[in-house]
Amino acid sequence: MSNKNQFLKSPDLLPITQNGKKVGSLGFAFIWVGMAVVLAAFAIGGSGVQSLSLGWVILATVIACVALGLLMTLTGDIGVEHGLSFPVYMRAPFGTVGTHMPSVVRGLVASCWFGVNTFFGATAMNAILATISGFDNWFVCFLIFASLQVLNTALGIKAVERFADLAAPVIIIISGWMYMTLSDQALQNGREVWTWVENPATGGAAFTAFMVVVMANMGFWGTLASDMPSISRFVKAPKLERNWFKRNKAQVAGNLIAYPIVQTFMVVIGAVSYIAVSDYDPVVALQQSASGVILGVLLLMIVLAQWSTNISANLIPAAVVFSNVGGPKVPFGVGVIGAGVIGIAVQPWSLFGIIIDMLLIIAAVLSAIVGILISDYYLLRKRRVNVPDLYESEGQYKYMNGVNLAGYFSWVIGGGIALFFPTYSFIVGFIIGGVSYYVLAKYWWFEKYKQAELIDPSDEKYLGLTVGRDWKIELEKGRSDVEIEIAAATSK
Repeated sequence: MSNKNQFLKSPDLLPITQNGKKVGSLGFAFIWVGMAVVLAAFAIGGSGVQSLSLGWVILATVIACVALGLLMTLTGDIGVEHGLSFPVYMRAPFGTVGTHMPSVVRGLVASCWFGVNTFFGATAMNAILATISGFDNWFVCFLIFASLQVLNTALGIKAVERFADLAAPVIIIISGWMYMTLSDQALQNGREVWTWVENPATGGAAFTAFMVVVMANMGFWGTLASDMPSISRFVKAPKLERNWFKRNKAQVAGNLIAYPIVQTFMVVIGAVSYIAVSDYDPVVALQQSASGVILGVLLLMIVLAQWSTNISANLIPAAVVFSNVGGPKVPFGVGVIGAGVIGIAVQPWSLFGIIIDMLLIIAAVLSAIVGILISDYYLLRKRRVNVPDLYESEGQYKYMNGVNLAGYFSWVIGGGIALFFPTYSFIVGFIIGGVSYYVLAKYWWFEKYKQAELIDPSDEKYLGLTVGRDWKIELEKGRSDVEIEIAAATSK
């Protein structure tokens, strides 16, 4: 086996087989409950009610969540069907070498969000300690909190599900209490949460404000829409199931039910927090409206929420990306540590004032990648993938020196144009990136570099779970590089 091949076959990047899929529908929904309680959601709500009533902010959030949840489920089928992670599948639309640039961008974004969420959780942790013991040092709490999350993530995906199982019910119950507490605080200040608007926008300005809420929601979770396969490859699914919805029912439970509900509720809490005390940070609001044990429990919810969010949505995707770039010398655990170090180094405490602007830029850059992924997987390959060649340095995905120029040109075109339309950044980037890739790949690049699954779109050769196949990539020397095992014709 060549060194180049070995570099593409890091153990942490191999396809997950049916036996390795440990997360069920309820577990995935609970992971989403934990992931959706984040600072960005509070900021979106607090920013939105400065120009719109709470009802319009909720409508914009629901629209964004349902649309993005569908995109997440679409890209997540890559992980469900073939057991592939995001950076590995990206070798198809970007090349075995070209995958690194967009993957690293996503990994850096995830690492930055890890830092932001860790800082937010650390402020809550510090408030708890200050209330209980008088200890007051948020930076020490930040370092401790970051270390604990990195350690938990290194234990593996099942540890994440178990943690989310513990945190999710607590988060659901206490979030309701938080909403009622903040609503009462707002009424005491003479503000009715469903009618109050700081500076009401009308006409075109109101529509622009509405779209900013939509795009901000899509911008934040657009990161996960691109690399949902890194998580969905661990989600249980029935073998020999050709119906897309039945095959992805566990994903649907999380992406199209749990995520929209919890995300919308978090946006509402941020909005009500801003209405109550003119600050979308519920840690600040809670310290003004609660005390003693009640305050401690509420702040603990914030800590637990950031913990489960960072593990599933940030540390795992970033670690998978860095492991892909580094090859066998950078195992998953090292990738987790790298993500943690980057999250600390960016000094996340300085990023709060520009969160909404960041979300719109992120939406522009990553939406084009989501469009390219869906165009490549569904429109061109029609879900059929020559998986063995994804791990071969001289296979069909080598393209020109390991780079698929159709993918890069489409990314630059889609993401670049989207930056000029921040109010509609995700929509613009997604459509232009996807359409550009389809045209460039089908009528130019794939004419030069033939793709086996396009020439012979065989189900038996190039589908995975649908035909009962577990893709297995062999690592040992002296044996075949690729072994395809046809699993039993029964679904779990």
